[in-house]
Amino acid sequence: MKKKTIDDVVLAGKRVLVRVDFNVPLDNGRVSDDTRLRASLPTVKKIVADGGRAILMSHLGRPKGQVKPEFSLKPVAAEFARLLGKPVAFAEDCIGAKAKSVVDGLKNGDACLLENLRFHPEEEKNEPGFARELASLGDVYINDAFGSAHRAHASTEGVTRVLPVSAAGYLMQKEIEYLGGLLAHPKRPFVAVLGGAKVSGKLEVIGHLLGKVDTLIIGGGMAFTFIKSQSGQIGRSLVEEDLLDTARQTMTDAAKRGTKFLLPSDCMAAADMKNPGQPATVGAGKIPSDLAGFDIGPDTARAFSEALSGAGTIFWNGPMGVFEVPPFDKGTKIVAEAVGAATAKGAVSVVGGGDSVAAVQKMGLADRISHISTGGGASLEFMEGKVLPGVAALNDA
Repeated sequence: MKKKTIDDVVLAGKRVLVRVDFNVPLDNGRVSDDTRLRASLPTVKKIVADGGRAILMSHLGRPKGQVKPEFSLKPVAAEFARLLGKPVAFAEDCIGAKAKSVVDGLKNGDACLLENLRFHPEEEKNEPGFARELASLGDVYINDAFGSAHRAHASTEGVTRVLPVSAAGYLMQKEIEYLGGLLAHPKRPFVAVLGGAKVSGKLEVIGHLLGKVDTLIIGGGMAFTFIKSQSGQIGRSLVEEDLLDTARQTMTDAAKRGTKFLLPSDCMAAADMKNPGQPATVGAGKIPSDLAGFDIGPDTARAFSEALSGAGTIFWNGPMGVFEVPPFDKGTKIVAEAVGAATAKGAVSVVGGGDSVAAVQKMGLADRISHISTGGGASLEFMEGKVLPGVAALNDA
């Protein structure tokens, strides 16, 4: 997928409208995790260094089309200014007189941040008039928000219909190159690790990866639907009964396509997730009726680690257990360490999805991964083979 990038665009003297992903967590009005802000720095620094005027726009949270002070981007502007090392003006709206006044006050090399796009319901509806108002603030458009690229919103798709130049920022370019490379020319063997709670959210990506990956590792709560489909006893573990036939067929398809399909052989089970006491190590298909599985067991962790140790390419989305609740974080940590070790030996590793990214960061292993995707839903949809509206809308190279 060859798209025009920021390096193909003349930025000097231009009003550069930039869609960034500043949907960051706030704690008492302060940014508690600046990962996404740092990810946008290369693009914004390029614009201001070239003498462009960077007009940044983003959403924050889910205000549902209403102005809600707790979702204001104002504290984000202050934190981003600190990271950028220069002032970032803040506009108290993303359209209208307040936005125009701030943008008109910018000089070449300056930057500003517009207020939360989702204070207006027209943003998510991709309303043409709203898109035109946003577009009127810029001369060219740069999309650096891969995390929102799977949504056809006014700020990701609508504005490209108005502005003559639409290109990818450095973060967007990096995401497309890494994720596209996984599907187009992976270094073998290609191992995909999928976890999380539900099969329903991962069925399409599993189907698209069958035949493309050499090994598919399934962990997390979603594994129990597959285990029960093979007549396993899963106790009170999470299961999607309506997908048992689908899970069974998926495993049959994997065998036909020559994809090795790895399920947990044991798990850490307890009667109560929040008060687990000493969890029992039991067979993943032999869980007593009064217990539920909340993490992969030690044998499974070793088997998964062994499968990852010889990988040439790794894609990981979703934790192996309820990693937020010790001691059910052990399986995810062991897998994260295995991914890091494989990367150190030359594998290309990509971690995508909010929970798995959070787990890697919490465990201090982020710097051992080739690429951490900023887009949870977007990275999954990309790996499903879907066209992302925010990417498709950019000018072809």
